Amino acid sequence: MTALITRDELKAAIEAKTVTVVDALGGEYYAKQHLPGAIPLVLADVDAQAATVLPDRGASIVTYCSNPACPNSGQVADRLTALGYTDVRKYREGIEDWAAAGLPLEQD
Repeated sequence: MTALITRDELKAAIEAKTVTVVDALGGEYYAKQHLPGAIPLVLADVDAQAATVLPDRGASIVTYCSNPACPNSGQVADRLTALGYTDVRKYREGIEDWAAAGLPLEQD
């Protein structure tokens, strides 16, 4: 089971630039809006792209998707852990919670 991170903890880590944020929704959802600095990585692409987009397997990584009902962030986090990433957490509440709190979002 992937460890969780709270909104406040994630906000602080993003501001301190101590975390790599992974958007597990990808595609049009990512283009429309994503957390600051997030990179898109969906489950289908993890095996092929993880080593390129996440070269440091010891880096702090947080995955998220839309809300607690969305399984994507947990699936991507579990796969990254299986590939040897050692500091992967999940922002279970997702982008809906982030946006509802009035925190900044980015667009592509």
